Amino acid sequence: MIVVTGGAGFIGSVLVARLEEAGFDEIAVIDWLGHADKWRNLRNRRLAALVEPENAFSFLDRNASSISAIFHMGAISETTATDGDLVLRTNFALPLALWDWCARNGVRFIYASSAATYGDGTQGFDDLQDHESLRRLRPLNAYGWSKQVFDLRITQMTEAGAHRPPQWAGLKFFNVYGPNEYHKGGQQSVVSQLHKQIGAGQPATLFRSHNPKYPDGGQMRDFVWVDDVCDVMLWLYANPQASGLFNLGSGKARSFADLTHAVFRAMNREPDIRFVDTPVAIRAKYQYFTEARMERLRSAGYGAPMTELEAGVEAYVRRYLDADDPYR
Repeated sequence: MIVVTGGAGFIGSVLVARLEEAGFDEIAVIDWLGHADKWRNLRNRRLAALVEPENAFSFLDRNASSISAIFHMGAISETTATDGDLVLRTNFALPLALWDWCARNGVRFIYASSAATYGDGTQGFDDLQDHESLRRLRPLNAYGWSKQVFDLRITQMTEAGAHRPPQWAGLKFFNVYGPNEYHKGGQQSVVSQLHKQIGAGQPATLFRSHNPKYPDGGQMRDFVWVDDVCDVMLWLYANPQASGLFNLGSGKARSFADLTHAVFRAMNREPDIRFVDTPVAIRAKYQYFTEARMERLRSAGYGAPMTELEAGVEAYVRRYLDADDPYR
């Protein structure tokens, strides 16, 4: 059995679909569905169990002998989250308890970290996993900080030779886009948000640059297609010798203007872009550049190419966003 926490969410539900497509027939999801349409992310799946998070450890204990791996995708992922206690309980205390459970039971543990740990990027985007290098990073929000605290604790324990799962991998996701993110509201990818604007006959709205080094629309991100993210996680499962902290992006920064033009092309529309001021509340913490250094993952043996931005956007728009059923 494979367990996916946060398996009803964006990346988690696509991972569940990919595991099913790969032939795994015992998949358990630990997540809340809530009151919106999040359940639709799992509508087409065959699940061994759907467990509420408050019952997670009793479920794990009952099934310990049959669980081979936990993919921990569950988190409070809103970069605007303000309840620090809740964020820390969810993004630090819970994964730490799961790590301990996996170590005690000999179960592999692959978890979602985040590129938000890099803060404004002045320390670079090298996925160094030694404790001292990680300590130099300065996340800009509670979400990034909570992921950083967990990464720090894991590296501290592994450097000290503490008991650990037989395989562990922390994945620093960059800007992931793709189907099944529709429940995320304002936290959906820019692709999804632009598709709604353009489809409604409105101009595509982007933030104006407040940094003289970047033109309007020239702010850059590492946008990564969700299937590439899942390819890496499936590869890790197939290669239990690979452990560590890894960046997971495309490895190539692209501008918001590039992304927006790709959406217009995929929708067969002429570009129409307007710029608005970045809200003052987030302006001081706004990132102008992110780009994953992918050497560590490549040196670990992962050789598949990453999807080019235009191809990923076209796949997302035409296979999902423009389809009658946009779910994976």
